[in-house]
Parts: sequence; C-alpha cells; structure tokens
Amino acid sequence: MAVLALSACKKDPVTPEPVDNTPKDIALDVDAFDVPVEGKALTLTVTAPSRPTVTGLPDWITLKDGTYNNYKITFGLTVVANPAYEERTATLTVTSGSLSKSVSIKQAAAEKPLPPDPVSVDTDLTNPKVSSAAKNVYAFLREQAGSKILSGVQSGGTANNNDRVNEIYKKTGKHPALAGYDYIFLQYSPTPAGWDWVVDYGDISAAKEQWKANGLVSFMWHWNVPNSEADWAKGKAGDFSGYNFYSDKTSFSIGRALQSGTWENDFILQDIEKVAGYLKLLQQEGIPVLWRPLHEAAGNYTLYGSNGAWFWWGRGGAESCKKLWKLLRDKLEGEYGLDNLIWVWTLDATPGAEKDYASWYPGNDQVDIVGVDIYADDTNAKTRQYQAAVNLSGGHKLVTVSECGNIPDPSKCFAGGETWNWFLAWDLESYNLNTDAYWRSLMSSSRVLTREQMPSLK
Repeated sequence: MAVLALSACKKDPVTPEPVDNTPKDIALDVDAFDVPVEGKALTLTVTAPSRPTVTGLPDWITLKDGTYNNYKITFGLTVVANPAYEERTATLTVTSGSLSKSVSIKQAAAEKPLPPDPVSVDTDLTNPKVSSAAKNVYAFLREQAGSKILSGVQSGGTANNNDRVNEIYKKTGKHPALAGYDYIFLQYSPTPAGWDWVVDYGDISAAKEQWKANGLVSFMWHWNVPNSEADWAKGKAGDFSGYNFYSDKTSFSIGRALQSGTWENDFILQDIEKVAGYLKLLQQEGIPVLWRPLHEAAGNYTLYGSNGAWFWWGRGGAESCKKLWKLLRDKLEGEYGLDNLIWVWTLDATPGAEKDYASWYPGNDQVDIVGVDIYADDTNAKTRQYQAAVNLSGGHKLVTVSECGNIPDPSKCFAGGETWNWFLAWDLESYNLNTDAYWRSLMSSSRVLTREQMPSLK
C-alpha cells in the first residue's frame, strides 16, 4: 500500500513554454549624429525583428551593409566633406517589416571665406613695359573684382570671327563684354591657294570691332605640331594631316623642342615667330590681349590616359612646361617687342589635381591672371575650383572662369564669396543648361557686365 501511495504522488514532467527572443520593436544605438564639416565615418547598430533597411540617404552620405545576426546589424555610414557654406541635414528611416525608426544627421557648414580684397591683388602687370591700354584693362578688372563679372563667349568656325558674339546679341539684345579667339589653325594661315575653307589670322577685323565697341579681346592657342620632321615638310606643302595638339595624337616631344639644334626646336621657334606677327597686328591697332597659351597644362598631366597629358605641352612634366612658358614670354616680349599681352595661366580643375598645381605654376612674376576651365553638369558656384585658383598665387592674382560649358550662376558665385573676373562660354550649342532664357537672365543681371556697359579703356 505504501508503494502504491508513493507512485500516486509522482507527476509527469512538464515541458516549458518556448522563450521568444525576437525583438518586438526596433532599437538603435544612436538616434542622431552631429558631423563636422570635414566628413566622417559613422556606425549605426540596429536591433530589429527582421533584417532592416535604411532609406532617405542624400547624395552626400553612403551606406555599407553589415551582417544581420541574432537580430542585430551594424551599418557603416560615410559622410563626405561639406564644401558649402550652409549646414545640411538628413533624416534616415530604418525599417523592419511594419516597424520604423528615424535617425537624424546634421553636418556643420564650412566657414565662409572672405573674398580676396582687391588691394591684395598685384597692382601691376608682370611686364614693366606693358602698354597703357593693357594697364587700363587690368586696372578695370581689378576694380570689378568682387562686384561684377564680365560676360564672354569663344568664337567658332575659323576661331577669329564674331559670329557667336552677334548670336548672343540676337538672343538677348546685348553683346558679351569679352570675345575669345584662338590661333588653333595657325598652320593653315594664310590658307594655301585654291582652298574653299579660308583661314587668315592677318584678318583682325573681328577683334578690332570688339575693341572699338569697348569690348575686351582674348586669344588662346591650341598649338598644333607635326609628328615628325617629314610631317613638317608636308605641312609646308599644304598637307597638315600629320599635325595635332592632343598627346594621344602626336609623338612630338616638348623635351626635344626645348633643345637647341633639334628640328622640334626649329619648328616651335618658327611658330612663335609666326604667332608673334599676328599678335603684332593687334598691338599696332592698340588692342590689348588677354593672352592664354599652354592652357590646361596643370592638372591634367596624369589623368587622361597612358600619354600622361591632355595636350603635348603638358606631357613632358612641370619643369618642361614652365620652361616653354618662359620661352614664350622671352620671345614674344623680349625679342618681338610685344607690349599688349596680359598673361593668363589656365588650370584644368579636375578633382584631385589641386595638390600638384603649385609645381606647374610658372610663378607670380610670370603670370598676370589665373584662369580655371570648368565643365560641370550644373550652374552652381564653383567653390573648389575657385579656392584652388586663389591658393595657387596666394591671393596675388585675379581669377577667372577662362572656359566653361554650363555657365556658373554669377549670383551664386558672389554669394559664395567667389570673385571671378569673367566667364567665357565655350560654345552656344553643346551645354543644355545655357538656354536662351538663361542667357537673357545673365545678360540682364546687375552682376554681369555686357559690352554695352563697358567703358572705353583705350
């Protein structure tokens, strides 16, 4: 009986209810970030019942997924540097099923730089024998710095006409203050007899018209060179098929061109003499020239393929390019007596190239104005390019948008402390933001100077 009683007291084992460790909500290790202007790598750890997603990322934040394990995941967030002068914020949404939580990110604004004081910019041009008209142009540009920007356009076709200047007038009722021309077809000028397509840089009627109407004149030089001495000989007979200025199209050596006794040296000296003759025609008419040779040499020499430069004058490295610049100055001013040139050194402001600009810069004693060629898919202010140009000379030189595709909005540039002297639109066809309406707004802006508003600087 005792055994039976004991057996009756035993109970069957009870199976415990399973424990559900699944989170019932989203938990974040932080719900707000304050990020410095320089940018920063952040981590966001999320606990959630299912693998969460993050949405609402702006273009200045990138996200890297982590591994979702035991209901937890850590996201990597990278915030790029803030070059603007305004604080920026973003709200990210973390979602898991029907649950969501928000994370706010606030990034500080960069300190707005003061525009360079015009009195800190060099008061004199680098050529002590420069003409009075060139001095007048430079003094006027200094006076406008930080107040107005001159409108400009580059010529097309034979590159020594006012077709685009006049086309802008038809669009807006006003002419650009600056007209750009190019000795790109120097080898064809004067064109061999019998050609239908005629180039003659001895015809300076377009520049004369612009200057007579109080406009300014700029010349650049896409310097075509022959591949070989044989191609040079063919060129003398009217066959220029062996000429080019792109590094990947020509094997012409800037190193040999700087060595006396080589055919390359003979060639460039003859070309310099030829271009001097055409510049002399402008001098005889009292026309100052914003002279922009060897453009875009600094900044593109390692960024455009195996030849290491966009143009041949940049392919030989910084020292060779600076020697060529000095040779041009010595020949044009010293030997040929040109006193109407204002020397403009041009940057190609490819991102990342700024660190090398100083090594390529000819020096403050060799340059009058620093230009930047800007081709962007917007019309915003150009802080990075502007600061690179100012820093290059230590603020001693005026800076300009020496070429552009879509034209930076002058009001945005001035609001950002950018004191560009002029903009020069490369053409009127290729850049979709330069609409007729945009041109009309530019040419009627109180910040933009047209030819009609220019004083006589003769």
